[in-house]
Amino acid sequence: MRPSAVLLSAVAALTPLLPALAQDSDEDEYKPELPNMAMYKAMLDANKQPGWVQFREFSGRQLIYFTALQTMRCRLSEVRYSVNSDVLDKRFPLGKCDPQQPFNIPDEGDNPNKWILIEFPSGSVKTISVQAVWADGSGSEIVTYRPCDNVGESTCTRIKTIAKPTNKLDAPAPEAQSR
Repeated sequence: MRPSAVLLSAVAALTPLLPALAQDSDEDEYKPELPNMAMYKAMLDANKQPGWVQFREFSGRQLIYFTALQTMRCRLSEVRYSVNSDVLDKRFPLGKCDPQQPFNIPDEGDNPNKWILIEFPSGSVKTISVQAVWADGSGSEIVTYRPCDNVGESTCTRIKTIAKPTNKLDAPAPEAQSR
């Protein structure tokens, strides 16, 4: 294949992943568009091992950060989780999507921590099971994380198990919508 043909093949392969760049002639500015869903799914998969959530011991509390998932909120409908079980009976709040800044952490309200973490008594969370649910209703694998040994004040997580959901569109009734 000639170099120009290779370049054209590469551009053709990547084009579906890029937001549309054409604009209507009436407009004087491009409208922000969210990156393609494939990019978000690749990000979720790439972050599975380092952790969709992170554990931290700080100031006598155990903190669990949902920062990686919050950066994907523009393509997620919800984040299901459960503490010390795998029933996925809780929902982590997702901030409002800003198409101009789709990967930024939201800065809304009086309690900005509500968008990134939950708190527990020190050492009380042994595992947290997490599932991301996409805007189209499909669900990710269910990953159960545990704290790293001797995590201390740094953030760290380890995968304990990964399960395929039996029904990706099933929505279990949560015990409580808030943390």
